[in-house]
Amino acid sequence: MIELSKIREAKQEIIERLKKRPQKDLEQKINAVESLDTEKRKIQQEAETLQAEMNQVSKEIGKLMASGNKTEADNARAKTSTIKATIQTLNEQLQQKDNEILQILYTIPNTPAAKVPVGTKPEDNAIVFSEGEIPKLTDKALPHWELCAKYNLIDFELGVKITGAGFPVYKGKGAKLQRALISFFLDEAIAAGYNEMIPPLMVNEDSGFGTGQLPDKEGQMYHDATDNLYLIPTAEVPLTNVYRDVILKEEEFPIKVCGYTPCFRREAGSYGKDVRGLNRLHQFDKVEIVTLQHPDKSYETLDLMVEHVKGLLRKLELPYRVAHLCGGDMGFASAMTYDMEVFSAAQERWLEVSSISNFETFQANRLKLRYKDASGKTKLAHTLNGSALALPRIVASLLENNQTDNGIKIPKALIPYTGFDIIN
Repeated sequence: MIELSKIREAKQEIIERLKKRPQKDLEQKINAVESLDTEKRKIQQEAETLQAEMNQVSKEIGKLMASGNKTEADNARAKTSTIKATIQTLNEQLQQKDNEILQILYTIPNTPAAKVPVGTKPEDNAIVFSEGEIPKLTDKALPHWELCAKYNLIDFELGVKITGAGFPVYKGKGAKLQRALISFFLDEAIAAGYNEMIPPLMVNEDSGFGTGQLPDKEGQMYHDATDNLYLIPTAEVPLTNVYRDVILKEEEFPIKVCGYTPCFRREAGSYGKDVRGLNRLHQFDKVEIVTLQHPDKSYETLDLMVEHVKGLLRKLELPYRVAHLCGGDMGFASAMTYDMEVFSAAQERWLEVSSISNFETFQANRLKLRYKDASGKTKLAHTLNGSALALPRIVASLLENNQTDNGIKIPKALIPYTGFDIIN
């Protein structure tokens, strides 16, 4: 959530930065917030003036009683009652204005950082780095969904029988490969200084609002209406909410946590050839890395997180590239995002396997996640997160890129985790 103080101080700058977003009504919303805030502050000033007057009258009552002037003391008491009732009405108006401001702020996305490319669609993203050689497959090469059937690794139809489309069943070496990747990603994160957590897979409404999934992505989350709980779309939500309503010490930065969880997404409206097999699922596994950082160092940290994910892809021997997302392709809460994409040789296209984002104070403002600086002043922290990594498209690329006439080769870094070097 954009800070109200920043709208007061730099409204026009915020409006200009928000122009990188595709929504057309954002300037109108910022102006509405400013107008409501002006009304709120007038009410607040009036309430404070009346409170000072009531305090003064209350002091006079004691003096009047001491001097025996009961009639004037009774008149003064009546006056304080009237003032008190007026203050109560003003406080209710203040609460109403606060709620109106919040409801609008909840619908305004984060302001893109100055370096975010201008654009409205994925084709406008800037490719800033690429590495690895794209494998040349034979005419007999198969897409991963056919490889899964051939080697009995993942059963998509069985998942449809048990639950529905988008809920695959991993079997045999497919299940072991999945487990190996999770362990590999976690071990790499821990070696990089991240503290592992196993969070809940369901979160309450406050947690959804805290990281920006609500109300923006309410229709994309699985919701249990009875208990008003949401299945997590990513471990980012519970891991970041660990620090909701927390005041940190400046010397605690950076705080680095990681966690493996299944993730659940309705993916409403997704269809077509791009969602075949593992390309888009309703339930999938992911290892997430989250960092809480001092505002002065968050973009340096973003670069380090990108390098961490690049290292994972390098060890998996996958050709990959880094896309700097344009304003129109970024998530609601992000100030800057890099997507990591791997090349799927059999599908002959790039697949996004990770998003690494700096949210600046956007999430922290909702979470009330703060720290005390050296002077003792309380300020908002910066939050960052990244997939390190999401498994479905990694598995798809590993299977497709490493297929041979003799089977599917396992990258060297994974062999200690799988216990086998080939799937055949």
